[in-house]
Amino acid sequence: MIKNWSDFLFPYEQAVSELKVKLRGIRKEFVQFDKRSPIEFVTGRVKPVESIKEKMNRRLVSEDRLSQDMEDIAGLRIMCPFVDDIYEVVDILRKRSDLNILEERDYVNREKASGYRSYHIVFEYPIEMVDGEKKILAEIQVRTLAMNFWATVEHSLNYKYDGEFPEDLKRRLQQAAETAFKLDEGMSEIRKELIETQEKNDKNQ
Repeated sequence: MIKNWSDFLFPYEQAVSELKVKLRGIRKEFVQFDKRSPIEFVTGRVKPVESIKEKMNRRLVSEDRLSQDMEDIAGLRIMCPFVDDIYEVVDILRKRSDLNILEERDYVNREKASGYRSYHIVFEYPIEMVDGEKKILAEIQVRTLAMNFWATVEHSLNYKYDGEFPEDLKRRLQQAAETAFKLDEGMSEIRKELIETQEKNDKNQ
């Protein structure tokens, strides 16, 4: 039985705080060396207690198994300008020695039925506590700005309709997700053409 939620969540809050600094440091390094960063910005949060309890009931997770069975109590989001950037960021994360990656879920090319797209990485992260090291589970979601816009709006609507969307609204949300992805693809094509044009101009000089 969890008697003090503040104590239980402390290492997760510490992890989010540390990881935001580290992940933002990746972007800073690219900028420092005059390179285009695949990371636009990073956010992080610890799941509120009421949300944890709701998910425990929904997923039938017991309190004594919470730290082992709920992987997104600590959550980070990395927003990228382009779809290709998502996979560049994932490669960077795979090479890190401080993240023990346990599972990857590619919802970018294999979107959920709702239309949701993102790349999820579940990992184990060590926190140095006063009485020693504690390893916690955490999740990083990597997505484009367009994917994040759709997911944010869909999430807010989920609360209003308690997850039970009318069929017409569900269809329109799926269409909006597809439109957002087409926007991503279109922007990627524009970027590619601009790079090719610049390379041709450089050769002709």
